[in-house]
Amino acid sequence: MPPKLPTIPTPTMPANPDWQRVLETGMQFTELRRSQARAIVSDLVAQGRLGRDQMSAAVDEVIEISRRRSDDLRKVVQNEVQRQLGALGLATRSDLNALERRLTRANREAKKAGPAKKTASAKKKAAPKSAPKAG
Repeated sequence: MPPKLPTIPTPTMPANPDWQRVLETGMQFTELRRSQARAIVSDLVAQGRLGRDQMSAAVDEVIEISRRRSDDLRKVVQNEVQRQLGALGLATRSDLNALERRLTRANREAKKAGPAKKTASAKKKAAPKSAPKAG
């Protein structure tokens, strides 16, 4: 099980942060390249904690742990963004998709119903005026 990340006080973020850059910065702490994993495993072999025959499997395992940590970080960030959007009352993509489906359904039903029938008040207004009586 990977060690828990320490809690870091939340700094004040700029008004319009570049979220992609923030995420990439976080990934540097969790995602290892194969060469970095190989270096870590080589150190373990040099210290005698790991046999040379286990080196390849250990590199794969270190990379897999790194990927899982990256995925966990992405999920945490994604959940936090969703939570913050919900707190602000902003519509999410799923909210907009649901609204679009409702509008499409309503339009389809309106087309099936055909042209709208005139109401009684509309008929009164459309009735011809009587000609003035000649007297």
